[in-house]
Amino acid sequence: MIRSLYIRVVLTFLVSVIAGTVISFFVSTWIFEDKLNENAQINIRNFGQDVVQIYKILPVSEADLYVSGMKQLSSYHIRIYEASGEFKSFGKLNGHKSAAVTSEQLKKVLDGGAVQETTSGIATGFLGLPLKTEVGTKAIFLETLAPPSTSFVIRWGLIFASCSLIAGSLLILVASVYLVRPIKKLTKATKRIAAGDFNVKLNIKQTTEIGTLARSFEEMMHDLKQLEQMRREFVTNVSHEVQSPLTSISGYASALKQVNLSEQERNRYLDIIISEAKRMSKMSDSLLKLSLLESQSQQLRLNTLSLDEQIRRVIVALQPQWSGRNIHFELDLENVKVTADHDQLNQVWTNIIGNSIKFSKDGGMIKVSIEEDFKNVIVRISDTGIGIPLEDQKRIFERFFKADRSHSRKYDGSGMGLAIVKQIVSLHQGDIRVESEPGQGTTFIITLPIHPPTDS
Repeated sequence: MIRSLYIRVVLTFLVSVIAGTVISFFVSTWIFEDKLNENAQINIRNFGQDVVQIYKILPVSEADLYVSGMKQLSSYHIRIYEASGEFKSFGKLNGHKSAAVTSEQLKKVLDGGAVQETTSGIATGFLGLPLKTEVGTKAIFLETLAPPSTSFVIRWGLIFASCSLIAGSLLILVASVYLVRPIKKLTKATKRIAAGDFNVKLNIKQTTEIGTLARSFEEMMHDLKQLEQMRREFVTNVSHEVQSPLTSISGYASALKQVNLSEQERNRYLDIIISEAKRMSKMSDSLLKLSLLESQSQQLRLNTLSLDEQIRRVIVALQPQWSGRNIHFELDLENVKVTADHDQLNQVWTNIIGNSIKFSKDGGMIKVSIEEDFKNVIVRISDTGIGIPLEDQKRIFERFFKADRSHSRKYDGSGMGLAIVKQIVSLHQGDIRVESEPGQGTTFIITLPIHPPTDS
């Protein structure tokens, strides 16, 4: 098995050229066979008539001498028959087997008729003509030894095929290098990426399919680099998020072993352990949910629901988070019904409104509005909180991304809430975007189809 693409390309070209040449030869011969035979018949008839004319003009002995010296004898063989069946021949057969002359053919020619046939082969002929001399009528039979100019054509064809093969081989050797080089670059780049090096420059400028492949490869490499960066950030974030509750649980569990603890202190330690355990459980649930959504194994359970009523219920459910901080809501909710997954969509409003509450200042305002057009419903959720920097707005929907990346975070969270929101909205064939200015607040704009496609 040949593993080198370079050798494969060269051998493929050589086999293609040789096979194409052979096939072309046989096809062209088959197409022009009748024409070649017709031309051969015309040529042998003209030559035979010339020989007959010579014997009419010259005495037999002089005519024999003249005919025996003719140059055309390299292509034709001549036999002159007497009535008795004896004959004399002119020209060398050179290994060619002469055609048999039957008694019927001989009698027909001696009686003044003519015989013309095509022998086996291409551009060959057999001709019999009556030959009138001063000593009586004879029969002359001519046959083609080789088509006219056949030797030249064969030599020319061999030289042409050889030159084409040599020149084509040299060209394909050069062209193969041009074709294979970018593939070798891609192979080396793949190995470097597999080793964890994403800073690979291909510099392949071709506009062919290989160039398209190279550009797609560079895009994939860029995506993998971003994914690797997110993975590292995720490991850092999760390590910090998990380590904090684990440290608390471990510390307070050890403190519970003390025998001189009061009942009040013991209960407080137990409450802290339970709270930290719930925090870890919530993080685990978020990871599992995000994994299911991204794998698209989560199937939507579509039902018709009142969107404005759902959002109102979410706000009421979150009242413990906003009422104590004196945060107010301004609602402009049209009565809109949509076809969606109730539980999944409920998660969207819970996450976004929960974030708005978390990042709003005490006494702040959160505005929620619903607009409806012919096909879509648009939900706007605006707050007057801390806002999101421009460089972070492009990444807030990425997995595991957190705008607050310091280890002394003021705001709790695993950075997966908006990634979950993005996946749920995408599953509903919708769209979500953000508008924000640091210190001025943030607006999330969610667009959902009123009736999503059934294949979602």
